[in-house]
Amino acid sequence: MTTAFSLIYVTFPDDETALSVGRTVVTERLAACANILGRILSVYWWDGRVNQEGEVALLFKTRADLSALLIDRVRALHPYTCPCIVSVPIGDGNPAFLEWLAAETMPAPCGRADDPGMAEPSAYPDSSTG
Repeated sequence: MTTAFSLIYVTFPDDETALSVGRTVVTERLAACANILGRILSVYWWDGRVNQEGEVALLFKTRADLSALLIDRVRALHPYTCPCIVSVPIGDGNPAFLEWLAAETMPAPCGRADDPGMAEPSAYPDSSTG
């Protein structure tokens, strides 16, 4: 069986928040890597008007079977009411890199993140890290 992988794209209000959430998710092995891409300018609709704000973009690299857990964890840590958290499948890549990515993430979950038997985000290792 071939392992599937995903990139999870997230925006944050500032570098400190992106680094804190990125470090937490990688420490908990929900992702093998978090790339903080730096400042971006976002133009978006919110509260009935067009807004323009500086944000910080972050990419997580993970296995597809961990995407739902990672998304739930980021939502729990994120300061926004409705954060941008989207998953993009990785179609292909450097085989050695993808092997590393698989090896550096947690073992496959026994259920889905929305499964009642799955741990709540507060039960994850190092959940006190903000």
